[in-house]
Amino acid sequence: MNAIVIFFSHAGDNYAVGNIEVGNTKIVAEYISEITGADQFEIVTHKYDGMAYNPLIKLAKEEAQNGELPPYEGEVPNLSKYDVIFIGGPIWWGTYPQVMFTLFKDINLDGKTVIPFTTHEGSGLANCVSDVKKAFPKATVKHEFSIYGHEVRTGRAKVEKWLKSIAQE
Repeated sequence: MNAIVIFFSHAGDNYAVGNIEVGNTKIVAEYISEITGADQFEIVTHKYDGMAYNPLIKLAKEEAQNGELPPYEGEVPNLSKYDVIFIGGPIWWGTYPQVMFTLFKDINLDGKTVIPFTTHEGSGLANCVSDVKKAFPKATVKHEFSIYGHEVRTGRAKVEKWLKSIAQE
């Protein structure tokens, strides 16, 4: 499988897990790369650095309501060499953080297999799958996965089971 994991992850103050040095989604992205050999591209923005949880979720809600598209750093790798694109992030107000939608406007995934995944504390996949399908109507979106943020650090086996089910298809 020629794959890449594109993800946004938030370290710092997180719901249910407290102040963490490595974000939940980054850990899942690492598991995916270790198990499949997929490359990675982390969506980085410093807009949320150092924010406590409550101000962060207030800002995230305002961004979603206003359709804001915060900038991210770096340049997206050439995606033409990948067949499979894993797209991951936490759930903020029913979907991925708005910075991911900034990226979605910058990339073309026509003809690709796109696999959404999320970390959450009760939202599951929320609207992520439908939002990815809307952003990339000419991609095949399937094999979605979600895991509780508080399970991530001990949840490698869950990720491995999910990836094995994909490989068996």
